[in-house]
Amino acid sequence: MSASTTNSSVFILTGFPGLDQYYPWFSIPFSSIYAMVFMGNCLVLHVIRTEPSLHEPMFYSLALLALTDLCMGLSTVHTVLGILWGLSQEVSLDACIAQTYFVHGLSCTESGVLLAMAFDRFTAICNPLRYRSILTNSRVIHFMVTIVLRSAVSILPVIRLKFFHYCRPHVLSHSFCLHQDLLRLACSDIRFNSFYALALVICTLLLDAVLILISYVFILHTVLAIASREERLKSLQTCVSHLCAVLVFYIPIIGLTMVHRFGKHLSPLVHVLMGNIYILFPPLMNPIIYSVKTQQIRSRMKKWFSLKM
Repeated sequence: MSASTTNSSVFILTGFPGLDQYYPWFSIPFSSIYAMVFMGNCLVLHVIRTEPSLHEPMFYSLALLALTDLCMGLSTVHTVLGILWGLSQEVSLDACIAQTYFVHGLSCTESGVLLAMAFDRFTAICNPLRYRSILTNSRVIHFMVTIVLRSAVSILPVIRLKFFHYCRPHVLSHSFCLHQDLLRLACSDIRFNSFYALALVICTLLLDAVLILISYVFILHTVLAIASREERLKSLQTCVSHLCAVLVFYIPIIGLTMVHRFGKHLSPLVHVLMGNIYILFPPLMNPIIYSVKTQQIRSRMKKWFSLKM
């Protein structure tokens, strides 16, 4: 097993160690979750597209967030369900690198979208009279294009994985491919990729998180200066859905990073579970959060479903 997986360009994905006999049962909730991710995000996109009142800067950002979550599910579902359905645990190097590119690129995109949404809330609360002039539709679209391009270009060094020599057994620690997982198996000089991955996390995810935090410090300062308690609560309620989306995204990604950095003594099952939470939880929760907490989307969905009935 070790020799064959070392000398080939095929990698073995890890399912749920020790729970192989339960895969048919696990496939039921996983398939259901992926179906909910697909339908939930498609529904959000459909509502935003068909409702003219939602053609505003905040909802353009939400549409990109839903599209990002949809792509995250589509880029990982085939390998996870392939294992659970007993179809294949093998993935070629090229397919693994492509999946790595999309997983990390989409994470950077989601972080950028959450930052753009934080700026939207900051402008709406701290500078409401100039909101329309600052966040025009064309400017927001330019922001969205910049976020996507930043992610697509910044993650390009992942392609260097193609030219590494993988001398260790080709067994990955997740049911999908990650950059750090492939680096762990390489015997080539990986210093650039290791440094670049750390720099990328600092310059995108960490910087975005800090800027989001700063925006909410200013928002809180502005809200507390409002005399009316009702107005304060109303202003804060417009931020609840975004704050939930930020927590839903950053908590799993921080947890997965901590497990990779400091959890080498942990069971492989913990690594697999954290990896699946990382790719499943945000795409599943974001449509629920915005459908429940955003009045415009909630009312449009009620109207849409009542017409269907």
